[in-house]
Amino acid sequence: MADSLLRLRDALREFAAARDWDQFHSPRNLATALAVEAAELLEPFQWLTEEQSCNLPAATRAAVEQELADVLLYLVRLADKLGVDLEQAAIAKIALNGEKYPVEKSRGSSRKYDEI
Repeated sequence: MADSLLRLRDALREFAAARDWDQFHSPRNLATALAVEAAELLEPFQWLTEEQSCNLPAATRAAVEQELADVLLYLVRLADKLGVDLEQAAIAKIALNGEKYPVEKSRGSSRKYDEI
């Protein structure tokens, strides 16, 4: 795993241990928390146009940054609990997506892999 993810994982381990929260960090609970945070990430974008979503006011951008951080933290913690190397999993997924979405068939298209 990349050094930055390892440092983040270790910081989260220390943070949870200091608060005796490990008992609450089951994979199910972490996956639930991750889904909740991902939903919260959607809220600032609700009802915005494409252009507005690309040009957020400073306060909205700050709120989005906080939600992105929450999503990342829960994702790293869940991966740690399950023994998943996020970097390797992401690289493998990019390779799989490359097979499902070959450039010559998918370039410029938003169709799903089974429709191209």
